[in-house]
Amino acid sequence: MRKLASLFFILAFSLLTAVANNVEWSYHLIDDNTPNPSLEITAKVARGFHLYAFDNPAGGSAPLTMHFDLQGCETVGSPVANKAYTKQFNDIFEVNEHFWSGTVKFIQKLKATAPSYSGKVEIKGQICSDENCIPVYNSYKFEGKAPTVVPVAKEEKAAATEENASTKPSETEEKADAVAEMVDSLQASNGPLVPGVNLSSADTSDWWANVEAEFKVFEDNGKEQSRSLWYIFIAGFVGGLIALVTPCVWPMIPMTVSFFLKQNKTRRKSIAAAATYGLSIIVIYLLLGILVTVLFGASALNELATSAGFNIAFFILLVIFAISFMGGFEITLPASWNNKIDAKVDATTGYLSIFFMAFTLALVSFSCTGPIIGTLLVEAAATSNFISPAVGMLGFSLALALPFTLFAIFPTILKSVPKSGGWMNTVKVVLGFLELALALKFLSVADLAYGWRVLDREVFISLWIVIFGLLGVYLLGKITFPHDSKVEKIGIGRFMLAVITLAFTVYMIPGLWGAPLKSISAFTPPVSTQDFNLYTGSVHASSSDYEEGMRLAKQLNKPVMIDFSGYGCVNCRKMEASVWTNPEVKSIIDNDYVLITLMVDDKKPLPSPIIVTEADGQERTLRTYGDKWSYLERSKFGANAQPYYILLNNEGKPLAAPYSYNENVAAYLQFLRSGLQRYDSEKK
Repeated sequence: MRKLASLFFILAFSLLTAVANNVEWSYHLIDDNTPNPSLEITAKVARGFHLYAFDNPAGGSAPLTMHFDLQGCETVGSPVANKAYTKQFNDIFEVNEHFWSGTVKFIQKLKATAPSYSGKVEIKGQICSDENCIPVYNSYKFEGKAPTVVPVAKEEKAAATEENASTKPSETEEKADAVAEMVDSLQASNGPLVPGVNLSSADTSDWWANVEAEFKVFEDNGKEQSRSLWYIFIAGFVGGLIALVTPCVWPMIPMTVSFFLKQNKTRRKSIAAAATYGLSIIVIYLLLGILVTVLFGASALNELATSAGFNIAFFILLVIFAISFMGGFEITLPASWNNKIDAKVDATTGYLSIFFMAFTLALVSFSCTGPIIGTLLVEAAATSNFISPAVGMLGFSLALALPFTLFAIFPTILKSVPKSGGWMNTVKVVLGFLELALALKFLSVADLAYGWRVLDREVFISLWIVIFGLLGVYLLGKITFPHDSKVEKIGIGRFMLAVITLAFTVYMIPGLWGAPLKSISAFTPPVSTQDFNLYTGSVHASSSDYEEGMRLAKQLNKPVMIDFSGYGCVNCRKMEASVWTNPEVKSIIDNDYVLITLMVDDKKPLPSPIIVTEADGQERTLRTYGDKWSYLERSKFGANAQPYYILLNNEGKPLAAPYSYNENVAAYLQFLRSGLQRYDSEKK
């Protein structure tokens, strides 16, 4: 077991490496055939890297420089970025560095001095991640025409050249500094710059104004909350069924039912006792779900579910449980707890005694049910619904309690129930493999929320391929664990399960090259984290910043689609894989909307904390971008669920009722089209 664990962790650490990517450059000449063209330069920086600004302080990473060699035209001012750079203190260089992340566009205005002009721009700089830095160099040649420009006489051109030559370097630097200060001032007062938009006229306060009352004019689209609760209930019920066939619970069924049948002289009393026993199980686990919610609250549970410490701790806990299931060691609660409950059973009579018997089952079966219950509670917490943990525990306990009551009503069925044996250890080992795979999901949530990029999609899928491949080999009897019985023949059921597992392993392989893998999209990291992706059917956000996206939409004269999402949001990944990949849905989002994706669990710190007043009058400090977007969803739309889709016009007013989790492509298309129709009618 130790060797297998060592091999697993060696494999994990060998795969958890970030691949350095360069920055992609693209160029576009705007307003050609006019006297005042502009060159648009776009830099697409790889995720996890930073491109350093023109005025990055000395002592830090190399700043960006753009050198223009022009003929027939001249530059007007300096290149201007379409968004503000980030200022962040670097502990190593001990300076406040200025950098851009993601995609940034620069506009360099030109003035034509001849009917035909040409030029070359050379770009130098540096991009850095937390691990390394890469020098940047790129160049581009362009040419254009300005038919209305009168050629400058040679004498005038010579005079201009002489005048430029006499300009002192210090004066040139002073002009550049003045332009930079002006740009910084605009960025500070008006937010990110977008070429072509009059920023002073954009009233950003309207973009944050509450619009809950305006949703009422639209048809109610709100059955998603009950749908989410049904999902949690079904997940809990399935978890209870799995717990039934574990060695901690299965042997207890015939023993407990036989006890009720022998203790009571009449069949009626036996059924009543068994029903009380089952009801006690439900009450115990239901109280556990309620207790979790009361202690933490729905919003705190959601924040806890996306925190790095919690997810890493749960990752380690599930790995420990997996090793235990595979036979490495046995996990049990303190024996004193069981002894005290047994004493209570002996000291009490009637229905109270039966309740303590049910409590004994909960304690004794902890080593098998604990991982299932813990996983279920975390899944329920991520829904941000106050009663989700209780609903999940209701489903779990109902599945766990049903057999005890049913077998008491129909005792003859007990004769056909399979006896305990080696097959139950096989169930535990299979659960161990599943726990190991599921543990990676929790590590992935922390990795995504904090932007560590150690468990990107292809790394995650690689580990799952190995885990489920080994599970298939185990089911075929080629691998054995400490408590396994000797496998002489493979049963048909076990063989078919091995075939399904190995087929699932093969199914995941194309995901290494970007295949959507819709069936497991809820668990894998987003496709955007994939470094090598041949799949072109994914939808990508135009912006990850609300104000920036709204300005872009105003510039393009398009409506806005806000996607409130989360790195740990399972249903968000399902929608992206099953709905957004539909060609018609993708076409509408890409071409007709400006998509703004806001991650409510983004742990990246804001440049400075923001103090806001909540609806209940209490002040709250927003410290991360996730805090900011979560506050936007609550304050403007009165919601706290993910996924949550909102269609807005350029003034921040809703165009349709909000849309939550619903994998109905036709309904989603209707949602998108209704927003476009209203946007067009408002313009007319």
